Amino acid sequence: MNFLSERLDAFRDAIDGRERPAGIAAVLLASTLVIGGTWWWLDARWTPPPSIFDSPVDDVLGYLAMEDFNQLSLEERMNYLSEFASRFRGFEQEDSAATAAFLAGVTGSTREQMRQNARTLAKDVLLDGAEGYFATSEADRGAYLDDWLASWQRRAEEMVTGDARAMDDDARAAKIKEDARADMMRERDPDDLPPLDSRATARFLGLWRSDIEAASTPREQGQIIRFMEDLGAHIAISG
Repeated sequence: MNFLSERLDAFRDAIDGRERPAGIAAVLLASTLVIGGTWWWLDARWTPPPSIFDSPVDDVLGYLAMEDFNQLSLEERMNYLSEFASRFRGFEQEDSAATAAFLAGVTGSTREQMRQNARTLAKDVLLDGAEGYFATSEADRGAYLDDWLASWQRRAEEMVTGDARAMDDDARAAKIKEDARADMMRERDPDDLPPLDSRATARFLGLWRSDIEAASTPREQGQIIRFMEDLGAHIAISG
């Protein structure tokens, strides 16, 4: 009886030994199928950006009103806008008419999605600057801010005109700060732009709350506010 029991136990162990790897393999296979299916589903739902120069204007503009636009990295979104600006500068009459017709027809949820995409882009630009700033040692933060100012001004010039002015980054940053300080100190005509009084401050805070803040988490808001405060102080006091 003991011999028979031992043989039965050995047989059960052999079966269990075969079933355990088989069970593990089944779990791994199921996991692979689930992960693969999820990846396929996400990939199938995401729409990549159209070719700027080879696609109809409606498709190019339409992508700016899709949530998929936000799935691109910041650099990819900026490149998309830069290429679109390049095409816009060379628009023929037909393209201009198509653009006007498209924008005139953007209403409701489509218009709101386009606005949200713009808010998210502005937030991501500032957040990218803030994250880089706080990752930099305090001794090097002034240089970081100068580089950040110069690089974004240069990029804006390239986007709008197709070519940036022939200035090195040091001269560019110095000019930005000089102009900003002069603007802060300038006596304005009452009919000119409104002064920085409590009403103007309230309008600015309202703009922040309604736009960029709406696309930001509380943590992102804190980073951006600190970054902008330090940037303002840097412009005001650095030479």
